[in-house]
Amino acid sequence: VKAGRGSPHDGVFLDIASQRNAADIRRKLPSMYHQFKELANVDITREAMEIGPTCHYMMGGIKVDAETQSSTVPGLFAAGECAGGLHGANRLGGNSLSDLLVFGRRAGLGAAEFAKRQKFAEAEVRQAEACEKELLKPLERERGENPFAVMESLQKVMETHCGIIREEKELCSGLEALEEIKIRAQNVKAVGDRCYNAGWHCALDLKNMLTVSEAIARAAIERKESRGAHTREDFPESSGEFGKLNIVIHKEGEKIKVAKRPLPEWPAEVGELIEK
Repeated sequence: VKAGRGSPHDGVFLDIASQRNAADIRRKLPSMYHQFKELANVDITREAMEIGPTCHYMMGGIKVDAETQSSTVPGLFAAGECAGGLHGANRLGGNSLSDLLVFGRRAGLGAAEFAKRQKFAEAEVRQAEACEKELLKPLERERGENPFAVMESLQKVMETHCGIIREEKELCSGLEALEEIKIRAQNVKAVGDRCYNAGWHCALDLKNMLTVSEAIARAAIERKESRGAHTREDFPESSGEFGKLNIVIHKEGEKIKVAKRPLPEWPAEVGELIEK
């Protein structure tokens, strides 16, 4: 696909029509059949469908305590896909369900215990007013770029430079492109009012999505190996050194910093299972 030999939308064609009869396809893949028919006017029982790889799960995330799911920010709890560390370098299909059931419960219990120990805090009125002013800027701005156009550019940059197969030069180019998108994101204009305004929501999401995108790119540059779902074309082998490290992202002011942190030793019984 990168060499220009992909399908029209930078994917590939998958043909199941030549392998199964129409009744089987509709019975076994009803959702896929309906989606392609309704959204793309493609009948997958008769013709090939255009598909492509995409990110569908985040395996990194917020650092939390394993027992309570509390983060390093007092009062902030994280569970499921937004919490990092459980799935290692690649999640097995279906494991996210047990993840959210177990750790969602732990987060709820941890948050409840935390709340019991707290007293009601005084509202930081000035801080709230400053946040409100910042949040309303996309609505109050007289003119600016469409937030959906900026979001589309961000998606394209991440897909092109931080996708399935990674390489340092491309990752660095992606970081440069993100800096340009940051400037555009600061000047978006959302039309309409505050009620059910998808454009406004998109404008607000951009800042956080840019932060996460930069964190992904910088972590990928730092991990100079291939491991699990992280594939580096310039470092195709796994490294024993990096296998013992987490790449940790934190902010200092407005700058994103990258650090290597050693993983804790496995419990003896876990090590025995892995060796077997």
